[in-house]
Amino acid sequence: MEDFTLFIVRYLHVLCGVMWIGILWYFNFVQIPSMPKIPDEQKPAIGKVIAPEALFWFRWGAAGTVLFGLILAYLNGYLHEAMTLQMPSIGFGMWFGLIMAFNVWFIIWPAQKIALGLVEADAALKPKMARRAMLFSRTNTLLSIPMLFSMISAQNATGF
Repeated sequence: MEDFTLFIVRYLHVLCGVMWIGILWYFNFVQIPSMPKIPDEQKPAIGKVIAPEALFWFRWGAAGTVLFGLILAYLNGYLHEAMTLQMPSIGFGMWFGLIMAFNVWFIIWPAQKIALGLVEADAALKPKMARRAMLFSRTNTLLSIPMLFSMISAQNATGF
């Protein structure tokens, strides 16, 4: 039963992580670079339909990834060691993930709500918040590379 529980928690961690990082990379490698090419009359479909839906799954993918990752580390008995960087190969990945999740929930999402007009705000604030969300999204994209390396190398190799 313990092996099955570990398998399910790891599976949910990876499933949520694929959703989170997949949407992060979609935003940064597809949507943001494509926006200047989209005719102005079609842009509301992105801002009012696609982006809010993608941001929903983006946020909850981040939350699920962190939740199941912490549970997995606890069940495997290395949560404390990883969080205190006594196990740096996993610990750095966990810290990058936590920083990224913080950015999602407390910087990117609040800024996107303003940029997309989902909450009331001064119209002059929208471009500033769009830029803030984009910059922190790009930061998360950069952090995702060593985070993924750290997590995968810890599972598949020794000596890293």
